[in-house]
Amino acid sequence: MTRERCMTGQWVEVERVLLEPADRAANLPEETAGKPLLVWVKGFACGEATLGEECEVETMTGRVVRGRVSDLDPAYTHTFGSQPREIAGVGRDLRARLAAFRATGPKAGE
Repeated sequence: MTRERCMTGQWVEVERVLLEPADRAANLPEETAGKPLLVWVKGFACGEATLGEECEVETMTGRVVRGRVSDLDPAYTHTFGSQPREIAGVGRDLRARLAAFRATGPKAGE
């Protein structure tokens, strides 16, 4: 069985524990309080590692973070949801208003 391995400089995602259960807030629900708070960070591998092994990554902002490799060549899969209808035509409306202003407004240098 071959295990997937990242190369130095490859885009990867690492998982690490941000807070252990004992360090979490006291007012959390029982099922949440008993688990560590995890964080996933994407960046460029600073060395070679197999999935599940520890590796340092350098993020797009230059931070160096150490964690277990959880994904190779990860995608950004977040979404901000559907676009509100109220803003769907804003760009088109603004371009039309600018064109109308330029057609009737003062000319450059006036």
